[in-house]
Amino acid sequence: MKTKHIKIHLDGIMKVVLILVLLVGITSCKNKQDPSAATEVTTAKKVILSEPGISLGIASVPNLRDLGGYETNDGATVVRGLVYRSNQLAKISPEDMEKIAKLGLKNDYDLRTEAERTPLPDELPPGVNNIWLDVLKDASGSAPTNLLALLQDPEEGNKELGDGKIEAVFITSYRDFVSLSSAKTAYHEFFTSLANKNKLPALFHCTTGKDRTGWAAAALLTLLDVPKETVMKDYLRSNDYILPLYKEVIDGYVSGGGEPSIPQAIFGVKEEYLEASFDEMQTNYGTIENYFSEGLGIDATMQKKLRDIYLKKE
Repeated sequence: MKTKHIKIHLDGIMKVVLILVLLVGITSCKNKQDPSAATEVTTAKKVILSEPGISLGIASVPNLRDLGGYETNDGATVVRGLVYRSNQLAKISPEDMEKIAKLGLKNDYDLRTEAERTPLPDELPPGVNNIWLDVLKDASGSAPTNLLALLQDPEEGNKELGDGKIEAVFITSYRDFVSLSSAKTAYHEFFTSLANKNKLPALFHCTTGKDRTGWAAAALLTLLDVPKETVMKDYLRSNDYILPLYKEVIDGYVSGGGEPSIPQAIFGVKEEYLEASFDEMQTNYGTIENYFSEGLGIDATMQKKLRDIYLKKE
């Protein structure tokens, strides 16, 4: 039977990714860690001494990373220990929950859809406030029910998802992160909250911590004047921690004759994805400051608050 041509938005893909998450055990505690990451994080002090942008080494949440430590164009440094980016907080081992508790979190911002949250609600240390901000609530597209089947049928998958088709889907979705009404609402509430010291430290995440979370991190770092190449490096690090979780699925697809780029495009991140968000931002607003003020309703005064909170001079 001929597979229907795919034209979808990321909200649909995330539902399918969630199915794959359950199938390959992404939230188990058997994940391999990047060798550069600390394998044991017992105190916040150890985390502060680590290289900026790497995993905290918490097996249940391998893409949990401090957004601080990066240098800005004028020599300031993003403060560590205030805001963390992560993949979903589900199936957390007791040992890992103790490590998360040591971060002293006050707020957890969940950027997932209802379909993602319901089967895998956030697991958090006592006293952490859970805030739901559905970035893709207004997205109109939906994924075909056969996307999972396509990944199990390399020949058909190559035909329907290859030649840049799946990449084009993600590029469109990354533009939605900037322009979609629900995305503007979610990111407005998120960044407004981050400008309140009483709500810190905080953590934000989606399912894999690479797309909706990726743009949120990139936007904040850019507002703080971190060089774009550094912002991109932080974004691309998700590949180090997320792709290994899907190794079995990727290897199976490739061994059956599938193009390696297809599952990597779904489960990983690519520079052109984030570039699409930046292009959408620049096309509609010109600068990151205008995006925050005109797109998100966060004026210059609150932007200064963000810089004052998250930047320090050596």
